Amino acid sequence: MLFSSFTFLFFFLPITLLFYFALPILYRLKGHEPHAALPSQNLLLLVTSLLFYAWGEPIYLLLMLLTVLINYPGGRLLARKWHPKAVFFTCIATTLLPLFYFKYSAFFCGIFGLSVTRPHLPLGISFYTFKVISYLADVYRGRAKAAENLITFGVYITFFPQLLAGPIVQYNQMETALSARTHSATAAANGARRFIAGFAKKMLIAGPAGALLQFLLGKVTQSPSAVAAWLLLLSFTVQIYFDFSGYSDMAIGLGQIFGFDTPENFNYPYTATSFTDFWRRWHISLSSFFRDYVYIPLGGSRNGIPRTVLALFVVWSLTGLWHGAAPNFLLWGLYYFLFLLLEKFLLAKKLTRLPIGARRTLTFLGVLFGWLLFLPDGSSAALSLTSLPRLLGGLIGLFGFAEGADLFHLLRHIPFFALAFFGATPLPKRLYQKIREQLPTFATVALPLAVFCLSLCYLASDSFTPFLYFRF
Repeated sequence: MLFSSFTFLFFFLPITLLFYFALPILYRLKGHEPHAALPSQNLLLLVTSLLFYAWGEPIYLLLMLLTVLINYPGGRLLARKWHPKAVFFTCIATTLLPLFYFKYSAFFCGIFGLSVTRPHLPLGISFYTFKVISYLADVYRGRAKAAENLITFGVYITFFPQLLAGPIVQYNQMETALSARTHSATAAANGARRFIAGFAKKMLIAGPAGALLQFLLGKVTQSPSAVAAWLLLLSFTVQIYFDFSGYSDMAIGLGQIFGFDTPENFNYPYTATSFTDFWRRWHISLSSFFRDYVYIPLGGSRNGIPRTVLALFVVWSLTGLWHGAAPNFLLWGLYYFLFLLLEKFLLAKKLTRLPIGARRTLTFLGVLFGWLLFLPDGSSAALSLTSLPRLLGGLIGLFGFAEGADLFHLLRHIPFFALAFFGATPLPKRLYQKIREQLPTFATVALPLAVFCLSLCYLASDSFTPFLYFRF
């Protein structure tokens, strides 16, 4: 799917861009204002998005189309206040039903002792389902107007840069640009650089980290040494961040090219000074969704401690299950629920007294061990929950410090991990901005192109792995 998606982008995206930016010129030649081309541009984006999804997974294109066709009139009815509660809950139930069937039916049947085959999860269903929910909720509460027409709504739901792995853009964040947006060469150039940066994150950092992870996972079935266990955990920590933030950068960059300002989805989360700070920086769009549509409606922190605890419990249970219908994901959500609860009510003042370096180190270690619960389904090679005790034993050195091969891989990958964790801080961006000011114009173009070509070389090899968040 990864290669298929990139094939579509690199072969069909230039054609789409050509027609997209030619339309205003054609309208001007006919005596119209350039902005009159916007409906035609939206139609082009809708067709491209549908082709993009059909290119990778045509069998579930109908499901996504039905989601659009059912919820567009639902939004119009909500705007007209026609039995709003009945319409709202009917649309929500209809939208959630496919997600529940494909993602959770086997899990809940297993709880009740029923053995069923888990259906194949349609790509991107979690992301576009949450987009629909945010749209319906915003229209229902009067925070947004209903989409003007079916094409506009279709572009919001299916917009191909965000379709497979987010960010989960709320309708009120995209509403203005759907009906009126501006384009410029500067924005397009910035978007292209952002896309290349995300592509490089995926191919040059997440890819090698994933390859090392696949090699090390085989050792967990035995008794991993401390070095092997730590290399495995660090590999996944690097892979999941650069994989997902890379996709987000690509989506944001493509959005900029087409005139959409997509909200940031990552803000250097591995530099966080607390768990609360981490979740303000990691997968920001998902955190914002649960805050706006679950936590606050449940009362948030406004109705006393018991209600706050309940709201946090629901949010983090759902956050865990959103990532997958498996016990490890639920445990992962509850892991953060407990730590955030402790942080909110017991440790907040004590933590602020620590030096910032100590807070960052403690938070990073907490996140690092949290990824242990993500590993059983977060990597392409299965790691069962029963393997976790062995991995934990390896991390604390129960099976020895290192074998010869482990030390070889450690020494070989020290520069890689140093570069990766340096890249997870704001320092490379600041450094690039300073260097860019001193470079001649041709160099500011040549450098991203060189990075892009190097990333393409990695894509052309057989060493890449699919985006991790495609499965969620």
